[in-house]
Amino acid sequence: MPNAFYVTTPIYYVNDVPHIGHAYTTIAADVLARLARLRGDAVFFLTGLDEHGQKVQQAAAKAGIDPQTHCDQLMPKFKDLWEKLNISQDGFIRTTDAQHQTIVQHCLQTLYDKGLIYQAEYTGWYCTFDERFWTEKDVLEGLCPDCRRPVEQVSERNYFFRMSQFQDQLKEHIHTHPEFIQPDSRRNEVIGFLQKPLGDLSISRPKSRLSWGIELPFDRDCVAYVWFDALVNYISALEYLSAHPDAPTFWPASVHLVGKDILTTHAVYWSTMLMGMERPLPQCLFAHGWWTVEGEKMSKSRGNVVDPSAMIEEFGTDAFRYFLLREVPFGQDGNFSLAAFHSRYQAELANDLGNLVSRTLAMLGNFSQHTVPHPDPQTETEFDHQLQQTTSTLFGTIEEHLHRFEFHRALEAIMGLVQLANQYIDKTAPWILAKDPARAARLQTVLFHLAETLRFLSYALTPFMPHTAEAMNRRLGLTADISTSLLSNYPPWGTYTYNNPVSKGTALFPKKDIPATQGSQTTPTSSPPASKNPQALGSSGKSSPLAIPTDDTPQIGIDEFMKVQLKMAKILEAERVPKSSKLLKLQVDMGTQQRQIVAGIGKKYAPEELVGKTIVVVANLKPAKLMGVESQGMVLAAGEKDMLGLLGVAEDLPPGTTVK
Repeated sequence: MPNAFYVTTPIYYVNDVPHIGHAYTTIAADVLARLARLRGDAVFFLTGLDEHGQKVQQAAAKAGIDPQTHCDQLMPKFKDLWEKLNISQDGFIRTTDAQHQTIVQHCLQTLYDKGLIYQAEYTGWYCTFDERFWTEKDVLEGLCPDCRRPVEQVSERNYFFRMSQFQDQLKEHIHTHPEFIQPDSRRNEVIGFLQKPLGDLSISRPKSRLSWGIELPFDRDCVAYVWFDALVNYISALEYLSAHPDAPTFWPASVHLVGKDILTTHAVYWSTMLMGMERPLPQCLFAHGWWTVEGEKMSKSRGNVVDPSAMIEEFGTDAFRYFLLREVPFGQDGNFSLAAFHSRYQAELANDLGNLVSRTLAMLGNFSQHTVPHPDPQTETEFDHQLQQTTSTLFGTIEEHLHRFEFHRALEAIMGLVQLANQYIDKTAPWILAKDPARAARLQTVLFHLAETLRFLSYALTPFMPHTAEAMNRRLGLTADISTSLLSNYPPWGTYTYNNPVSKGTALFPKKDIPATQGSQTTPTSSPPASKNPQALGSSGKSSPLAIPTDDTPQIGIDEFMKVQLKMAKILEAERVPKSSKLLKLQVDMGTQQRQIVAGIGKKYAPEELVGKTIVVVANLKPAKLMGVESQGMVLAAGEKDMLGLLGVAEDLPPGTTVK
């Protein structure tokens, strides 16, 4: 029997249209679901909408319609976006579904019958936006500690869930299951929250104040607290949305993906509710970070809310999926910049991946009559073996990274193979081999290696960029359904027989200019134009432009420029500088010596992903201290307002090599 894999997104509030935050979580869940299907797991991928609560009731009233009509009007916008994003959900739940409401009432009655729900008078500070009560010590200057909106004092008689009864049990579970809450920073956050006495949870609202909700089975004058209603979706969906004959075996969930703003409700409220119902807890709860736009918090009033549909229309679904998962480590906050998006699109998708596919298929057409030739083992070189080894181990590398939710590292591994294959083309020069009949066997070997690399890449890209993978698969003449081929029986290197002709097709990622604007829903109209100037980020803590001079750029002579010594260096160790979100302390190999350099690249790179990278540094810069840490050089990077990437060279050069 296959393993069960159950992945969920939070169910999204229908008080407004979907934005980049909704897309981010859902794309990540989709990648995990697609990979699990390739493993041969029985998969259930759930997403959906939270349609009850005060915010929905107020949004409907503002629009002059009833809440159900409001929900019915917004629901298609989410489903349409999921279709555009190529989301492969197995279930889409709405909390207004009759079956869901029945199951919520059953859960409430179960807890009530066990004596875990009681009624009491309560006075507290209430945040309408979060639909949550706060104590006097929590509220600062009359504002909600979470969303910083004004709160109001409310006194009413409510029903309470004895959440406090499960505090010690939850603490013990977290300590004995370190994988339960991820990443570690979020687990530590919950552990800190549980150091204080845990109160009981108000799980009802009087209909006199809020009528839009699920009626309590034991009191018709009250509705369920929206979070109790919403959290139950994870188990109710298995009861009526899954067509799998063994649907109940999907619980406990393999992964709940949520934003960090709803960590407490999932890690504490949901966990104790499950304990009260004597159900096992999810295996993993992963809370990711937030997106800002051009360095600012997303806000309709600022006009900087990223519209995923607009980005998809301009750049394509897969480019948008790629950027969101490639740009920042999953779990950390990320900044959406159109300049950064365009930079990755042009450099990594158009120039690297798109160019590799185009060049390979064109050469198969020109030099091999649109067929994949048989290789001649006698002509293989060490570079051939390196390409074969890197390609053959790619799937294992991807699985290892995704097991740790390192989406960006998995994509980095894929793009590393793309870059290696492009270097292979440059070094083997098939166009030169084609001119010499005596080297025909070597040409066949080279073309075969490139075709095999594309075959593996098309499969590896399937979870991340399914449209691109399908296009590559089709152009290679592969007939198997790439979405259902299992990792366990995917033909190893050199064992697949190419029977169909290959075709080049159009560019997978057409090169584009940066649009002046994407409309008020995408980027600020006041955003500065994207810079193409590289930066040096290092011992000075500031940026030093090294651009081609313009009329406004002070010019220097060649004698001054020659004073700067640029050298290749390899990063041996990397760690964050305490109390700084930007600075990283690097130990680098300079060939003849090892140096310490402090670089302002911490918002772009996690320390662990830098180890082993070869970079360019200014080697003769006077040492300086940044936040008390000595820096003995400067790292070169590209970007202006945002650090877009480290500078390197196409060739694999040893540390200490002089850059001229």
